[in-house]
Parts: sequence; C-alpha cells; structure tokens
Amino acid sequence: MEIQSDPIMAAIRDRFERSRLSLDELGLRMGYPKESARKSAWQFLHRTNDPRLSMLRRFARAVDVSLKNLV
Repeated sequence: MEIQSDPIMAAIRDRFERSRLSLDELGLRMGYPKESARKSAWQFLHRTNDPRLSMLRRFARAVDVSLKNLV
C-alpha cells in the first residue's frame, strides 16, 4: 500500500523516471550498500512521504540535479 504522496515526492518519482537509472543504480548513487541498494531506493521512492533534507540531497546528487531544481 503506497502512502499518499505530497507534490515533492511526486516530483522526485518523476525525476527518477526521467533519469533512466535502474533502482539498483539509484540506490548505489545514493550511497546504499550493493546488497540493499535496490530495496532502499524503492522504499525511498514509494514509502517516504516526508523525506529528510539529507535524503533529498542524496537523491539530487544521484540524479545529477541541484536540490533547488528538484524541489
């Protein structure tokens, strides 16, 4: 069951889709260990409704966009 998302998380999921990265690639770029990269990236995209600023920064770096342009 997906948490009702706010506009920021909707924009993050859209940016991820446009990045053409796999979940594995995103997770690795966000700094997760190889063993949990895919699952951690999926959870960030689909289970987070109120992301911490540090997570937004990690995601922005991973998809090569400025935090300002992300949100």
